[in-house]
Amino acid sequence: MHWRLSIAEWTEGKGEGNKKAMSRLAQREPAPGVIVYDEDAPVAWCSLGPRSSFPRLERSPLLSSIDDEPVCALACVFVHKKHRGSGLLPAILEAVCGYAAAAGYTTAEGYPVEPRDGKRAGADTAMTGIASAFLDAGFSEVARPRKDRPIMRRKLG
Repeated sequence: MHWRLSIAEWTEGKGEGNKKAMSRLAQREPAPGVIVYDEDAPVAWCSLGPRSSFPRLERSPLLSSIDDEPVCALACVFVHKKHRGSGLLPAILEAVCGYAAAAGYTTAEGYPVEPRDGKRAGADTAMTGIASAFLDAGFSEVARPRKDRPIMRRKLG
């Protein structure tokens, strides 16, 4: 719910309130995200939807819209701790793009972080994904509002 609410709303609903809000969203079509499984175990989650469904992203001076192209925003990518660093993220992004294409989206857009050489992204910045994984999943950089923050896109379908 981080990108879907103002900081005040998110803080007020922190914990159970935000879980209930996401549960309500999950009842809608298309779904507000994708859960990726390895056999029967969930290993990742990606929040997605039209940019307009992420008001905080829209208001971000860093990640504001770069043009009028309608995109499916991949706003948050969570990988379970035991699977981080395993190289699974490009496959997760592939699965998410497959879902987005099936839901009728034509372009996916991500907002990953690009850690400095030899550094790892922290959990607070890695929540939007890692740039190298987006490249490996067929995304291309379309803007760079800050040296560690590319905006990346991939045509779908």
